[in-house]
Amino acid sequence: MNPNIPKTDRKRVVIVGAGFGGLKLAKRLSRRKEFQVVLVNRHNYHEFQPLYYQVATAGLEANSILFPLRAVFGNCKNVHIRVTNVTGVRPADKAIDTELGPITYDYLVVATGADTNFFNMQNIIEKALPMKSVSEAIALRNRILQNFEDALSVETEEEKNGLMDFVVVGGGPTGVELCGTLAEMRKTVLPRDYPELNFTMMDIHLIESGGELLGPMSKQSQDHSLKYLLDLGVNVRLNTRVKDFDGETVYMVDGSTLRTNNLIWAAGVKANPLNGLPTEVIGRGGRITVNRYSQVTGFTDVFAIGDVALMTEEKWPNGHPQIAQPAIQQGKHLAKNLLRWVKGEQPEEFTYRDLGTMATIGRGLAVVDLPFLHFGGFFAWLTWLFVHLMNILGVKNRLFIFLNWMWNYLTYNNSLRLIIRQKLPQGNIRAMQEKLSDQLEVTKT
Repeated sequence: MNPNIPKTDRKRVVIVGAGFGGLKLAKRLSRRKEFQVVLVNRHNYHEFQPLYYQVATAGLEANSILFPLRAVFGNCKNVHIRVTNVTGVRPADKAIDTELGPITYDYLVVATGADTNFFNMQNIIEKALPMKSVSEAIALRNRILQNFEDALSVETEEEKNGLMDFVVVGGGPTGVELCGTLAEMRKTVLPRDYPELNFTMMDIHLIESGGELLGPMSKQSQDHSLKYLLDLGVNVRLNTRVKDFDGETVYMVDGSTLRTNNLIWAAGVKANPLNGLPTEVIGRGGRITVNRYSQVTGFTDVFAIGDVALMTEEKWPNGHPQIAQPAIQQGKHLAKNLLRWVKGEQPEEFTYRDLGTMATIGRGLAVVDLPFLHFGGFFAWLTWLFVHLMNILGVKNRLFIFLNWMWNYLTYNNSLRLIIRQKLPQGNIRAMQEKLSDQLEVTKT
């Protein structure tokens, strides 16, 4: 196979990853005559990651937080999108290797983001439920809903508790927002859907290894979020670390245990650097060390932005937070600097502008930290709604999400509680059965 990208006299900028940073950079360069942009992504869509948890809890349909890349660049003839996996980079040859074949570059931008960090705990890798992609969010939604279907038919109270109880690990925004939504569902939606089940039995536990929730936020927001969750009936355990999970029991370092079939892992992320980069440029958490121009250490033509990049400033000695805003700002800034380099001008150093952090805890409840103000409650929730709506790509997506949110708020109901699984063609099923049979025979011998 061949990527079939036409050769031109323009400088070719290859961007790997269409998250917040990569997409912002590609959009800024898309109409510049100086550049040919090649956007390489494993999917043909951009994902709005902050709302994964709403897909997982049936608040939004997946297509509401996805936007086709080709719809973004439909009229840009100098943007070439290739949907494939990147297997490595060869800086000496100024090329990346993909499943479609090699792609050469004048400038390479790594914007591959981050994935779930299981801290090398094999049982948790195999048995916990992550939520770092839309496919994982859909799988979690299927699991949650199927659990309640199964709970109608089990024979013992222990089995029923295992299906209905949830343990969420990680007290950051994802864990807090997920627990708040599960608690709201327990109070309003689920008893109506499953009147045969006793939802006073459904326990929701939030486990955080640190001493507070929402670590990077203000003390005021941390206290408010804890109070909101406790008021919703969530069991919050701080200064507690999970060490193992066998599929039915969660084991803590302090020796305590929790009975559940559902361990949702939101405890950390690790960066996704490209294979082929020198090991000395990989820093803490797998992030690629870069200077204030986003250049990878030791390179002038390879850059990294967003969650995968480790850029330090005086105010951010351990790197910028792995959230959307640093990625978006770095994408904008790098676009300006690339233009300066092409024109022979001096680049400018990047400085992160902290626009604030926010998290929603439940119906009409949120916490917001702005540089000049910290507040919580209903007005914070409205602020959260507005900011997220404005950052969603596409007018139609914004409209659908707004209508969903308003309908859910007014009626405590939605029609998205569907268990949808992919059906493999018969030939694929047979091939899988034969492969499993072969593996069993090898194991026996």
